[in-house]
Amino acid sequence: MADAPRVLVIAATDSSGGAGLTRDLQTLTAWRVEACCAVTAVTAQTDAQVRGIWPLPRDSLAQQIRAALGNGTVAAVKIGMLATAAAVETVAEELPSRERLPIVLDPVLVSSSGAVLLEADGIERLRQLLPRVSLLTPNLPEAAALLQAPLARSEAQMLEQMRALQALGTLAVLLKGGHESPAGNQVTDRLLTPEGQLHRLSTRRVPGSRRGTGCSAASAIAAQLARGSSLPAACTAAQEYVAAALAGDPWRAELLRRPSA
Repeated sequence: MADAPRVLVIAATDSSGGAGLTRDLQTLTAWRVEACCAVTAVTAQTDAQVRGIWPLPRDSLAQQIRAALGNGTVAAVKIGMLATAAAVETVAEELPSRERLPIVLDPVLVSSSGAVLLEADGIERLRQLLPRVSLLTPNLPEAAALLQAPLARSEAQMLEQMRALQALGTLAVLLKGGHESPAGNQVTDRLLTPEGQLHRLSTRRVPGSRRGTGCSAASAIAAQLARGSSLPAACTAAQEYVAAALAGDPWRAELLRRPSA
C-alpha cells in the first residue's frame, strides 16, 4: 500500500481472532491503511469465554510505543484493551499530543462473554487518560461504567452522559447505540463533536451479535481520520462498514472501504 497512512494500534491479542489486535489489523488492512502495533496483554479467548490474561511489563509496552512512533510516519492512534492501571499510565506517558495526530480510545472494559478486561483501579486511570484523547467510543454500558452512573435509557440521559464524558477531557464522544432498546429496524450512534454539536448516525439494525465490532468501528474511524476525513464522515463510514460486515455483505463492505478520490 504505497503512500498509505499508518495507524498505531495499542491493544491486546485475542487468540480466537474475534477481537483485539487481530480484528484491528484486519480492519485497517480493509481500509488500505498501514498498521503498526504495541501489545498491552496476551489473552487466551474463545467466543464463549476468556481463559487467561497476561499483561506485558510496563517497560515492554513503553518501548513498543516509542519504536512505533519513532520514524514519524504514524498518522493516527487507536487504543483498545489496556488490561491494567499500569498500562493505562504507561500509554498516557508515551502518547503523542492529540494536537499532533488524532487519538481514538475504545474503552474495553468487559468481554462479550462477561469477563472483566480492565482491572477496577484501571477505570479511574482511564478517566484520567481522557484529556489525551481526541475521540472516545463507548457503548452504553461502558459510558455508564466510566461515569459510575446508571445505564442511560433515554436520549436525554445519553446526551447528559456524553457531555459528562466530554467534561472529563475527551474532545469528542461517539456513543454507540447497539445496546439501546430496539426501535424499529435502525440502530443510532450519537456523536458529540468538540464544538458541542450532536450528530445522530443511523443505519439498519442487523439481528444477532458479533465479537469485535467495537474494535472494528474504532479502527475504521482511526483509518479515516488518518486519511484526513472529518470526524462525522469517519464515524459514518465506520458505522456503515460494521453494519455491512455484520450483514455478511462483503461486496457492500468493499465499496464502503474504498478511499474516496
